Amino acid sequence: MAQDTLSRSLHDVGLAAWFGGTLANAVALNPAAAEADTANGTGRVANTGWNKWTPINAAAIGAHLAGSIGQLVGNRSRLAVQQGAGTTALAKTGLTVAALAVTGYSRVLGRKVADDTSVPALAGTEPAASTPDDVAKAQKQLSALQWTVPALTGALIVVSSLAGEQQRASEVKKGILTRFTG
Repeated sequence: MAQDTLSRSLHDVGLAAWFGGTLANAVALNPAAAEADTANGTGRVANTGWNKWTPINAAAIGAHLAGSIGQLVGNRSRLAVQQGAGTTALAKTGLTVAALAVTGYSRVLGRKVADDTSVPALAGTEPAASTPDDVAKAQKQLSALQWTVPALTGALIVVSSLAGEQQRASEVKKGILTRFTG
């Protein structure tokens, strides 16, 4: 089995940034924005923070996807013969697609909120009484989704750990023997 340090690094660092950045923004940025002096200031702080994070998040996701593809290519023969390895790869793919979908939808909602950079808000995902209805609706959806992305990417970290364990020589041998001996 050849070493695949570049692909693994892109996969892991990209995933770590995607997970950590979205979690930090949900835990810290959104609530901290409420410390602004006005409701419009709250909206401005939250929107500025998320808008600054977006290109970094996109780069992290791109790195993760490039690394994921590299790992699939590098492990294709093992995935074909080691029992359980293909299932793990499918689980990782499913979690990645779900995380991408939620991240993309969150960005669409985030654009609605950030169209007016200084939209009134009580916190990053909590509308004020004066928040326009369409923006308030988007904020309420973002309130739940801000936790969904870290949950999905966190689950992806766990499944990636399982995939790494499956690459141990003893596990490869056991998985191949089990595949062919029943």
